[in-house]
Amino acid sequence: HCLPQVLWRYKGKKPATLGANTRLYDWIPQNDLLGHPKAKAFITHGGTNGIYEAIYHGVPMVGVPMFADQPDNIAHMKAKGAAVEVNINTMTSADLLSALRTVINEPSYKENAMRLKRIHHDQPVKPLDRAVFWIEFVMRHKGAKHLRPAAHDLTWFQYHSLDVIGFLLACVTTAVFLVTKCCLFSCRKFGKTGKKKKRE
Repeated sequence: HCLPQVLWRYKGKKPATLGANTRLYDWIPQNDLLGHPKAKAFITHGGTNGIYEAIYHGVPMVGVPMFADQPDNIAHMKAKGAAVEVNINTMTSADLLSALRTVINEPSYKENAMRLKRIHHDQPVKPLDRAVFWIEFVMRHKGAKHLRPAAHDLTWFQYHSLDVIGFLLACVTTAVFLVTKCCLFSCRKFGKTGKKKKRE
């Protein structure tokens, strides 16, 4: 198989070993690029936006997750058969190329990505129409206060549970204080009793 043609968003000095099949860009309109009919695979770190864009356009993925929600996102896509994962800490250029060729050449990955796309697009109402409905709903009901989360009515220290934390700290401090006092009292009492017995 020939090498795939790669568009890479990369800022910095051009790598000396860059292949002839790769073009560098400071910025790429990712959603538009994934929507291109010739897009065969998407190498991604597994961020939520990129995952949704790939699903929207039915493009299989090669995931190279790094932190936060990225490993979990790629694990989900891998479980659904729409992605191959490569470990960033141990991967070699051969590993990345192998994963890319697997995603491009094995039809199941494209089929699974297209299945996810069909599910994603199968909605009773278009997203734009739904957004318009809810904006108008809020306007009709003067802010729709019944939909506001109760957190908006809390003070900042209640919102961060500082009142609860303060109460629990006070309870713990009081308990520690009482236990310490009891221990000191017991030590003194037993100390005095011991001295009396020695005198006798």
